[in-house]
Amino acid sequence: MSSIAPSAEAPAAPLARLQAYVALTKPRIIELLLVTTLPAMILAREGLPSLVLIVATLAGGTLAAGGANALNMYFDRDIDKVMGRTKGRPLVTGVLTPTQALVFALGIEAVAFFELWFAVNLLSALLALSATVFYVGVYTLILKRNTAQNIVIGGAAGAVPVLVGWAAVTDRLAWPAVLLFAVVFFWTPPHFWALAVRYRRDYEAANVPMLPVVTTARKVANQVIAYSVVVWAVTMVLIPIAHLGWIYGSLACLLGAGLVFHGVVLRRNPTSRNAMRLFGYSISYLTLLFAGIVVDVLVRHP
Repeated sequence: MSSIAPSAEAPAAPLARLQAYVALTKPRIIELLLVTTLPAMILAREGLPSLVLIVATLAGGTLAAGGANALNMYFDRDIDKVMGRTKGRPLVTGVLTPTQALVFALGIEAVAFFELWFAVNLLSALLALSATVFYVGVYTLILKRNTAQNIVIGGAAGAVPVLVGWAAVTDRLAWPAVLLFAVVFFWTPPHFWALAVRYRRDYEAANVPMLPVVTTARKVANQVIAYSVVVWAVTMVLIPIAHLGWIYGSLACLLGAGLVFHGVVLRRNPTSRNAMRLFGYSISYLTLLFAGIVVDVLVRHP
């Protein structure tokens, strides 16, 4: 007895749709954002905030970031079709329709705003919303397709979660929060350019002017080194401003040296392999740096 293949137009199974909705939020990116949010809260509190506040802040931040990422996929679905790295996304495969994605994105964004407003405070809700507006309205719709400086400016959106975390605890902003923002802001270009070096042809095919598409690999590496040095410097300035100790200071010094080293290696030999080593290290760098803040604070303020 012959079997009949399912129609390409047939609706996806419930589990496949659920997985597609999760994929819209880009969970791996959200993980990085949460890695910076909680340490900012601990630094602001000089100890552990209440579990209720932590959960409320991270839940709202997760929903806000997920909504922003889903909106990004909605607006980028045309270029996602031509990039090998993104061809499996749910709006390209057809598991979800653009309308479904848009409704989902706006829905969880609204839930995030009101959850943060009522469970945390208005400032944290407004900051989270501002990150979404900037990421989608400025980066995705304007910068990404029009300038090689897209990720430099657009990276501000990914740095806002530290402000959300700080505001959740103090209901205001302060210089340590600004410096944490600067750390993530200046870390973003080396992190993302490393990935763009690996997928340069994808961005070229999609006509997206990422820096590795419009200039030489050596010049990209020079920019990576320059931004890595700035990140390193900002992490050291944070020590006296945030009253951090030797644990964080030692870790920030060593990690910063490692980030610059990987940039130098990329400059000497700008291969995709070295670019992805830098990309992988940059993730570990951010995770360990902010973990260092947590350990430093909790050791001194048990």
